[in-house]
This record gives sequence, C-alpha cells and structure tokens, in this order.
Amino acid sequence: MKQAAQTLLRRGAVLAAGLVLAGAAAAQTVGTTVRISTDKGPIDIQLYDSAAPATVTNFLNYVRRGAYDGVFFHRLSLGFVLQGGGFKFSDSASPRVSAIAQDPPVVNEFSATRSNVRGTVAMAKLGGNPNSATNQWFINLANNASNLDGQNGGFTVFGRISTPSMATVDALAALNTVNAAGCTNALGGQAGAMGELPLIKALSSLSCDAIRAENLVVMRTVKELPKPTAASDSDRIFNYLEAAYPQYAAPASAPTLSALGYTYRYYANTQAYVGTKDGDVFYLVPALSSNITKLASVAELLAQAAAAGY
Repeated sequence: MKQAAQTLLRRGAVLAAGLVLAGAAAAQTVGTTVRISTDKGPIDIQLYDSAAPATVTNFLNYVRRGAYDGVFFHRLSLGFVLQGGGFKFSDSASPRVSAIAQDPPVVNEFSATRSNVRGTVAMAKLGGNPNSATNQWFINLANNASNLDGQNGGFTVFGRISTPSMATVDALAALNTVNAAGCTNALGGQAGAMGELPLIKALSSLSCDAIRAENLVVMRTVKELPKPTAASDSDRIFNYLEAAYPQYAAPASAPTLSALGYTYRYYANTQAYVGTKDGDVFYLVPALSSNITKLASVAELLAQAAAAGY
C-alpha cells in the first residue's frame, strides 16, 4: 500500500494521457461498466450503450442472467486478441468443456468510428456471416483495425477496457498457451476452439488429461457496476482503486461497510482495508502496521476515478 500511496498522484497524470486508448475509441460515450473478476484482477469493460445498442443489450442479457460466471478465456492469440464468452469447464463432468446457451444472433453494428484498436472489446462471429455474433467476444490486444475493420462486414466494437484494467489484461496477455485443439477425448467436442488456450497455472504434465479448472483463466463473476451517477463517492473510489491496484485490493468488489465513522471495504486476500472519512481516503494493512494511513484526499481520488470512467 505504501508504494500505491507514493504513486497515486503520478498515476493521475498517466491516466489522463492513457484515456486516449487510440483514435476514435476514446471519443465514444461510455455507459454501463461490466466488471469481470479474474485471479489476476478485475477487467472492467466500459460499454458503448448508445453507439452499439443491440450489441450491448445482447451482451448484458448474458451478464444479467449470470451466463458468463465461470466461463474461461479459451483463446489467447499473442499480440492479437484474448477471447472468451463461450465455454465453461468442469473437473468432474464429462465432457469437461461445455458451451453456454446462445441467444439468437445479433445484427452487426460495426462502424468505422468504433475501430478495433488496442483495448477495445468486439464480438466474435462466424466467417462469411456478418450477423452471426452471439455470446463470444474478444479484447483487442493491439491495433487490429487494418485486419478486423474490413473483414466479414467489420467486427463490432461495443466497449473498451478501462485504463486501469489494461494492466490486468496485459498480465493475462503475457501468459503461456497450449494447443488443446486435439483434446477431444478429455475435453469434448468444443476442444477444437482451443488451439491457443491460455494457462494461468502450468500443467502438471504435457497431456490433455492434465488440464484442470485451476489451470485456466476463469471469469469468476461478471457483473454490472453501478453507474457513477448512482454510486456514492466512496464506492466510485473503491471501484477505481480495485482496478488500479489489484495487488492490494483483492478480491475486487468487496462489500461496502461502515464503522467508527469510516466507510470502507475489507479485502480478504490481502487482509487490507481502504476507507473514507472526513474528506480523506485511508488504508490499513494490520500485517504491516497498526496505523491507519492517509492515502489521498477524496477530491483527488474522485477526480482520478472520474477521469477513468468510474
């Protein structure tokens, strides 16, 4: 936490510059934010509610009924995309990989004003059918506009990763992958889509039977965050800090509590507290010190949170 406190003000300037993810993407109006909880930290997707209404509605339908909870990222094409939304894994069921139920395809809403640049999120679809997107989506890890904007009617960008959350995305993008496309006996018929399967934990052996849920990048929960206009200043700051500092504030989206005049969240994984009181933000890590330490003012952190879309 001490390191976080020392870098917070510098991060404010970095965020202001970093909000320009690339070209047209930064000009889009952000609406709903969806938080994906992973073991590397939260990934917050800021959706383009107005610019891609059908696609956003389709995505939120899956989110709101919990369809993406427990889904894993099944494709990591290095320097290209990180893809998920389609499959769940079970260590005990047979087959171990199952496809989630698909809603009807959504109409393609590609626009050149929402280009497939780094940090944007777009729908996956079948080749030769622009209007075939259902449940799968991907994060652009690089500027893929020259490839994806002109292919198959263009791939519909419907949101972007928040600036703080790109650190989590980049951590996942650096993972090793394994070719599991031939693991149909162990994983089932869906294995063909897993030729570039990212591993968050190395396999115990180089065999299809060694793949377990613990090896995969699982979306633990996928939930909407309250819109800034509907959230308290404290919650906006907490949500922002969780994205910016997952190494301290984990797991993200802990309940907001109150005691002794503090509004706070407790992070069980790191045994840390972050709270607000009398216009300031504080932290406490009992394992390091019994002192409640000021992190920054509410005004400073709220400005940073707002700049990052929280």
